[in-house]
Amino acid sequence: MASLISLPLPKPKLTFIRASSATTTESINPHILDEKFGRKGIKFTESGNSPVVELTVRNGSSLSLRIPDGLVTSYRPRVYWKDDGFEEVLYTINQGDSNSVKGGIGLVLNEVPELGSKGSPVLLNSEWSVKDVDSDSIDALQVELGCTCGALELTYIVSLYPLSIATAIIVKNNGKKAVNLTSAILSHLKFKSRGGSAIQGLKGCSYRSHPPLTSKFEILSPAEAIKSESTGWFSFGSDSDSKQGSWAVENRPFITLKNKSSRVYTTPPVERLKRIYNTSPSKYETIDQARGLVFRVIRMGYDDIYISSPGSFSQKFGKDYFSCTGPASMMVPVVVDPDEEWRGAQVIEHDNL
Repeated sequence: MASLISLPLPKPKLTFIRASSATTTESINPHILDEKFGRKGIKFTESGNSPVVELTVRNGSSLSLRIPDGLVTSYRPRVYWKDDGFEEVLYTINQGDSNSVKGGIGLVLNEVPELGSKGSPVLLNSEWSVKDVDSDSIDALQVELGCTCGALELTYIVSLYPLSIATAIIVKNNGKKAVNLTSAILSHLKFKSRGGSAIQGLKGCSYRSHPPLTSKFEILSPAEAIKSESTGWFSFGSDSDSKQGSWAVENRPFITLKNKSSRVYTTPPVERLKRIYNTSPSKYETIDQARGLVFRVIRMGYDDIYISSPGSFSQKFGKDYFSCTGPASMMVPVVVDPDEEWRGAQVIEHDNL
């Protein structure tokens, strides 16, 4: 099994991925999956018409992963020292049935035929299957999904630990031609209140307004995410503080998420042509002031950080607030050369206990 227990991943030289897959009887039958892969802390079940795997570690922290599309729909870590000290971290909405959940944590992959072109989603009609599971007692649990498309072999690994969740991609190009893609692991994180949501750790990083990569699990489409809204005098978190599309440098230690925003924090592509340049931070923190919770988001293998907040748009989805964020390679496509492998990952961890 391709393990992610040892998290350090090699820095890619702009190398990247793509995917698809074949459906098998095992991939759609949770009973067969549970007989073959189930063990203490790992249970295969069904939600609606979709097979799901639920992971639960010793301290009670848990996650739920929908197998066909690889969407993590729930992550409930223990964050307080009490019997019911678990909090749902992920924001999801249900559009009619259990098979149309939006939000959560998902992988985005777009193939870019030519540099500068928009790219097309490669996971829209793909389906994952379970390749393997692994565990270290019940303090570290892992599920490995796989799919292939032509000469490209894709592995998606979801791991649960007492104080963290990790999602990772490993791509092997078995073909004779290089492949260019854009990618992201996007997490929709829940906040109790709009006014008490913030990010810290990106001071000094370059950024610009930018739409997210499109996906099946998106709550706001790229057009909706980038659409501006009217803000008041103190609109510290909005994209109105910089010209649309122009680069700026973040000068605030705390970035409030109250207002609508859609940004990519990264080194501008032109700066990457220099021999020496500054890269974006490898980690940053989300702050939910109302619940007193802080989560650290760590990127590996990716070059960019995407962060968006819905502002007043959140009202049509419910009372809770959310932000869509995660590591990405959006500004410069990653290139997977023949016989090369690329890895990228996101870790969400906390010390709230």
